[in-house]
Amino acid sequence: MAVQRMDNVGIVVEDLDAAIGFFVELGMELEGRAEVEGLVADQCTGLDGVHCDIAMVRTPDGHSRLELARYRSPAAISARPRNQPHNILGTHRVMFAVDDLEDTVARLRPHGAELLGEIARFEDSYLLCYVRGPEGIIVGLAEQLR
Repeated sequence: MAVQRMDNVGIVVEDLDAAIGFFVELGMELEGRAEVEGLVADQCTGLDGVHCDIAMVRTPDGHSRLELARYRSPAAISARPRNQPHNILGTHRVMFAVDDLEDTVARLRPHGAELLGEIARFEDSYLLCYVRGPEGIIVGLAEQLR
């Protein structure tokens, strides 16, 4: 059996509203919000007493989604300090194709986005950058050049 598709990427956050605002400003659409708790949540996470608020945001094409989760219980824990560099082992960024990279960065700045380096040009193909968003999440942005 093969994978059918990637359904979503989950990100645990402390400030759900700020994370939603950041990704909506990026151009994603809020698909919905819900509370999750109970036996099924405990079973699939391997935690006891799960109670969290989640929000699902999707890309405009409907093919990709992020599940943002704020844990009420058990309390979320930080496995490592925030604002780590890009070369840390493990999952550490989500990349999005955008139509205007400089405009996107400007719109995200009021939502706390900070460039990790600078906007770089890869040959005549792409403008690329990484920004640090809410909760220290690294978001890659790529604009394909015509």
